[in-house]
Amino acid sequence: MRLTKKQWIQVAVSLIVAIWIFWFLYKDISFDALLLALSQTSLSWFGLSIAVSLMGFWVRAWRWKLLIDAGESQKTKTINSFWALMIGYLANLLVPRAGEVARCGVLTKTEDRQMGTLLGTVILERTFDMLFMVSIIFLAFLLERDLFVKLSSELVSLDSLKEKILQYLPLLIGGLIVTMIFIYLVFQKYKDSSLFKKIRHFLRDLINGVISLRKVDNQLGFWSSSVFIWFTYYLMLIFMAWAIPSTASLSLSSMLMVMVMGSIGMVAPVQGGIGTFHALVAFILMAYGLSNEEGKIFAAIIHGSQVLTVIILGLIALGFFFKITSRKESKSY
Repeated sequence: MRLTKKQWIQVAVSLIVAIWIFWFLYKDISFDALLLALSQTSLSWFGLSIAVSLMGFWVRAWRWKLLIDAGESQKTKTINSFWALMIGYLANLLVPRAGEVARCGVLTKTEDRQMGTLLGTVILERTFDMLFMVSIIFLAFLLERDLFVKLSSELVSLDSLKEKILQYLPLLIGGLIVTMIFIYLVFQKYKDSSLFKKIRHFLRDLINGVISLRKVDNQLGFWSSSVFIWFTYYLMLIFMAWAIPSTASLSLSSMLMVMVMGSIGMVAPVQGGIGTFHALVAFILMAYGLSNEEGKIFAAIIHGSQVLTVIILGLIALGFFFKITSRKESKSY
């Protein structure tokens, strides 16, 4: 995937922001404290946490395969969707949000699929992930309501927020109407151009990918795997918490709050959630009584273990990708 000069600038800015946040968080944390925490970490629970995360990656790849194969006679190999997924995660460490396009690009080469249709399935997948995340936030709110309300009131003034929304609502509606009119006029003027025809063709593939859910043969598999993916995230956090003495006594509901904050941190447009994940996880852990140092070290260990896993699997996936594509190219001659 080639990036324009503007995109490279955006990547550089996001990386600088991520590094600055990370440095600001950890500038007062000694390396010896991190080494001490690692030496006290239970390797069995740590290894189990990594194993569960690998299982989550595989199930996510299998769920994606179900969407890709919906209504298609040609079936995708789960191993190929897994390698594509891991290359996508690796790309996200370099360029924020590039992984979604990268994994689709990999499958266009290994499985001869349409790019637009694949992007449609990814959009559908991410939409459901967002709905599940909202559901988990709601569940965390029910279980940890007092802490949730306390933190929300400390971070945001609800009365001030409501006032600002009402103040700028007419401007927002007016801007939306003007934008829609502008898009309509541009479309009417250029609807017969070759560019718009290509865009319409791409959007058609995109929509086909989005509506592929109703064509999924294994509906039970899709929905159960969607639940299981989030359960593996939760289980991975619990096992990692049990591995580290400072977090071993945290309750199951508090770990749900940690998962919520970590998920929000990963959504931020920085490479691999660097900085934002650490800040939010450390913040919520301090709310549960951990020290500033303990919260940040836990965030660093769990994030670092996941990043290392993604790098190793991503590089292995790249090796398999080059092997598969070179084999296809040699057969075409």
